[in-house]
Amino acid sequence: MVWFIWPTDPHRVSAKSVAQRLVQISRPAHLVWNPVSGQIIQSLPPTRAASGLPGELNRQGRVCVQIRVLGSVEEPFTESKMDGLDDILAWLDSWHVPRRWPAGAPLPYPLSMAAQGSMRVWAKGGHFGASQVPGVPDGDPGAIDVHRIVGEPADGLDVPVPGRSPDAGEAAGQRR
Repeated sequence: MVWFIWPTDPHRVSAKSVAQRLVQISRPAHLVWNPVSGQIIQSLPPTRAASGLPGELNRQGRVCVQIRVLGSVEEPFTESKMDGLDDILAWLDSWHVPRRWPAGAPLPYPLSMAAQGSMRVWAKGGHFGASQVPGVPDGDPGAIDVHRIVGEPADGLDVPVPGRSPDAGEAAGQRR
C-alpha cells in the first residue's frame, strides 16, 4: 500500500478530475482521494497493477494498492481534515492490507527525496510513503503522521527508534 501526493489545492480540485488526468497520462492509481471534500475515486481494482512505481514494484505482493492524495508534500495532509479516511481503511482492511508502517514515518520534504527504501522492509507489506519504496525518486508524501492513518502505536506497528535504522532493531532482536 503506497501513499502518493498529487500536488494540487484540494479546496479547488476534485478527485474525479485528478483521476481522469491520471488515466489520460497512463498513470492511474487505484484510488484518488481528496481529504478535504472526502471524495474518493477508484480507477482500478486492487488486483490490477497501477503505474505509480517503477518496473515490477507495481505488481509485488498480493495487492499493491496505490493512493494519490490531493495536497502538498510541504503541508502534510494528516495535519488537516481527512474526510473519507475511514472508508479507505475499511476498504484496505477488506483486502487484508496490514495496518502497520514498517519503514516508520516518511521523512519531511525535501529530505524525503534522498530516502533509500529497503527491499527487506518493503517485503513486509503494510503502508509506505512513495519515498520509502526502493527505487522511487519521489519525495511523497512528506512528513505525514502515520498514526493518524493506521491508528495509535500498538504491538506490531514498526516504528524506528531515533538514531537507529529499522533494520538495526531487528538485528538486535535476533541476537537475544
